[in-house]
Amino acid sequence: MSRTTSTPRTQQVDLRSDTVTQPTAAMRAAMVAASVGDDVFGDDPSLNALQERIAAITGKEAALFMPSGTQSNLCGILAHCQRGDEYIVGQNAHTYRYEGGGAAVLGSVQPQPLVQDAQGRMLLADIAAAIKPDDPHFARTRLLCLENTWNGHVLPDDYLRGATELARVHGLATHLDGARVFNAAVATAVPGQSALARVGEIAGHFDSLSVCFSKGLGAPVGSALCGSRELIARARRIRKMAGGGMRQAGFLAAAAQHALEHHVDRLAQDHALARQLADGLQTISGLNVRSAGTNIVFVDVADGRGPALLDWLQQRGVLATGLIGLRFVTHLDVDAAGVEYALDCIRQFFACAPDRAAAPAASGAAVY
Repeated sequence: MSRTTSTPRTQQVDLRSDTVTQPTAAMRAAMVAASVGDDVFGDDPSLNALQERIAAITGKEAALFMPSGTQSNLCGILAHCQRGDEYIVGQNAHTYRYEGGGAAVLGSVQPQPLVQDAQGRMLLADIAAAIKPDDPHFARTRLLCLENTWNGHVLPDDYLRGATELARVHGLATHLDGARVFNAAVATAVPGQSALARVGEIAGHFDSLSVCFSKGLGAPVGSALCGSRELIARARRIRKMAGGGMRQAGFLAAAAQHALEHHVDRLAQDHALARQLADGLQTISGLNVRSAGTNIVFVDVADGRGPALLDWLQQRGVLATGLIGLRFVTHLDVDAAGVEYALDCIRQFFACAPDRAAAPAASGAAVY
């Protein structure tokens, strides 16, 4: 047994999601120093500055701060669609599968889910076939929703271009769930290109997109919907109805601004740690490892022992999720030593308990 596993860490290695990050000391200081107003009246200077900045980064006319990515996607879909409309979306996309059916429940907007491949792509032919004719028998197809990254996979530019051009030919608007679009940008920026410029390229394919500050960027709360001024005006009304109109939200905006200034390029470290984790897992018999090249690693465990492994890890201070296969997510509160400790714990599980029976499935929101 290695020295790492014989001397357990006093702190957890939390690999459940990049949403679990704690604000850094510098981020907390920025929050304390923030100038604030009342955002419902539109006079919070820190929030207004953030919205202007993220709109500029994404190349859109305007942006609107939201408490969560779920609300940002909801407001985006409802701003594009009316009651009786539908949006085309992947069968395993977050906006369809993991956001409580909000568009259907709150907006009477019907999702039309389509099969995705292992990288999160819907076939263009399937998208075209799903667009309904102008006939009262059908919901009106109004919107195509994509997600980038999807399960850690970056959708390639040629696919984004082809899918959004197809949508436009058929008169559909386009929306991107870009919760981890900064990860996508860092992973695909060409030499000499800034990650922020790359975000703008990706966003340029879409009429609107949602971006999260509270995942890999490490802010405690917040997302933004970016789009045209007209769309954002409609979304502001919907946000109010959904309870998302906050008051002195400039404290949260300051955290997001700090993240944009200091935490974008460092996403490459998360990607490197995920590769370190995936490479180590590949050497362990009984595991099927699926790594997409950003900060998320999925693992299938042979013989139904995934729940038992999750329980074993939790007892040793390593947290992961198991809703859709074991999922490990690296982020700014995980370091190389933490990854090695997690690997040692997993090796120990297979060395010490080859006949361990499957335990009850662990709970947790593996999708975030």
